[in-house]
Amino acid sequence: MKTIQKFVSLTFLIFVGCFMFSNSAVANKTSVRIEADDVVVKGSEVTIKLFVSHKGNNFIHYTDWMYVKINGEEIKRWEFGNFSKPENENFTRTLTITIEEDTEITAEANCNMHGSAGIAKKIIRVSE
Repeated sequence: MKTIQKFVSLTFLIFVGCFMFSNSAVANKTSVRIEADDVVVKGSEVTIKLFVSHKGNNFIHYTDWMYVKINGEEIKRWEFGNFSKPENENFTRTLTITIEEDTEITAEANCNMHGSAGIAKKIIRVSE
């Protein structure tokens, strides 16, 4: 009887340990990469491409939101959910803005289970 109890206890501890440490080992935070021109003429329209990467995107594990800010002001936000998940693990969103001054673009996306890999940043300089 004691042998069975030890076996069950040990099995339980191994299971709990694997569960606790496997989350960080396979955690996949959603990341964003921004692609846009480095230097433009004042008044130019610029296309900004946001490349989002996240391993998973299944029923319970997916990118649940993403935003882009221009000079600190949020100009676009995408919300995702169980019935409106991103189309793939890696996906792209684009938008076009007019640049009048040096512009800082920031973007971030989030995994509903593991969080964000951090804020991506891009500076577009204006040439005269």
